[in-house]
Amino acid sequence: QVQLVESGGGLVQAGGSLRLSCAASGGTFSDYGMGWFRQAPGKEREFVAGINWSGGQSLYADSVKGRFTISRDNAKNTVYLQIDSLKPEDTAVYYCAADRGDNYGAAAYAYDYWGQGTQVTVSS
Repeated sequence: QVQLVESGGGLVQAGGSLRLSCAASGGTFSDYGMGWFRQAPGKEREFVAGINWSGGQSLYADSVKGRFTISRDNAKNTVYLQIDSLKPEDTAVYYCAADRGDNYGAAAYAYDYWGQGTQVTVSS
């Protein structure tokens, strides 16, 4: 059973930056496609970014392109989400997810494992 633990969230001012981390255990991390999703209050969970097993391919939601960067370190079993130029509308709980089949796309149902989330709050 794979366990995912997110960290790095917090309260930041608009225009600031954060780096979220997601540490994986209990599986072969380098086999998995990884994704980041977020859920704002009263809204559905939405895809933010995904990365394939090697880190050589990535996808981003249009709303975050140019501000968010997903990366991974297979030696550390960790995936990262660098968030720059934060906006109040980025306020949400951010979740990482893993897929055994190297999926890293936008469909949440395709992922096999989920973390508990980390809160990001952006003040204006």
